Amino acid sequence: MDVRVGVIGTGIMGADHVRTLATSVSGARVTAVADIDQERARAAVAGLSGVQVHSDPMSVVQDGEVDAVLVASADSTHEKLVLSCLDAQKPVLCEKPLTPTPEGALRIIAAETSLGRRLVSVGFMRRYDPGYADVKAGLRQGVVGAPLMLHCVHRNAASRPNTPGANLITGTAVHEIDIARWLFDEEIVAVTIHRGRRSSKVVGDTPDPLLVILETESGVLVDVEVFVNAQYGYDVRCELVGESGSVSLDEPARTLLRGARSRTTGVSLDWRDRFAEAYQRELQDWVDGVVVGEQRGANAWDGYAATVVAAAGVQALKRGEPVRVHLEPRPDGYAPSSGAA
Repeated sequence: MDVRVGVIGTGIMGADHVRTLATSVSGARVTAVADIDQERARAAVAGLSGVQVHSDPMSVVQDGEVDAVLVASADSTHEKLVLSCLDAQKPVLCEKPLTPTPEGALRIIAAETSLGRRLVSVGFMRRYDPGYADVKAGLRQGVVGAPLMLHCVHRNAASRPNTPGANLITGTAVHEIDIARWLFDEEIVAVTIHRGRRSSKVVGDTPDPLLVILETESGVLVDVEVFVNAQYGYDVRCELVGESGSVSLDEPARTLLRGARSRTTGVSLDWRDRFAEAYQRELQDWVDGVVVGEQRGANAWDGYAATVVAAAGVQALKRGEPVRVHLEPRPDGYAPSSGAA
């Protein structure tokens, strides 16, 4: 029997998830969607049969023809929807952030803990990217020795005018926050944000680019260049430096063009282009986990920890000084940084 999936939110991400579930994930079938924009919802499921289109997201959670729920709606709706899924005891994959505030994530953890089951997964899809998996494998196998530093680049072609500086941390650098926790299997204890010269390409007063410095429990330093108006495309890279070597992740080269005394490769248009395979693997693993009753991927604690670190980063941006990260005690049953290997 296929897992019957309900998708809440059919904007860019939600519509992509509907398409991937329908065409590239085995054992899954989209049976319901919800969006306040009914035209957008109907467009997302055009060509699919037997899909109920709702305006009320709670109708998807309560639908008897839905076994599991994917939440891709506005950030502010995540807590209520995830709690409703827990109340209905339905597995839920929530796009990041799990909640905009640490307090909301703690409420979700408390509700899930009271059930005695792990039903919440968070959409940190980079854990499923083959490149990041290779970096983690190299770390586990000791090929670079003990880790010392992680250098990261996260660039977008352009941002919306007047994007708040906090969004560069909570919406962009949060991916590197999660990846650092996942790679090193330990928490981040401090955040520093450096403002530099602002790009002349910025429309409005967005402080772009930013340099984010993270420190882990064992003293590994992580620097993240966040540049959301880089103009030329979407570019995500990293280099893990260890005591005896380094391992780098770069843009996957689909083609190599030789000509005019040069060699060139393409650059991704956006995150969907760059991480299409990661999204497909994430959804497949989530569905496979639902079948056997296992929570897969980043869990509710991972969502909470990332939100806390991001919130510390926002404070560091405002204060212009390092900010320590304070996490509540981790409940039993949550690994320090679970997810795909």
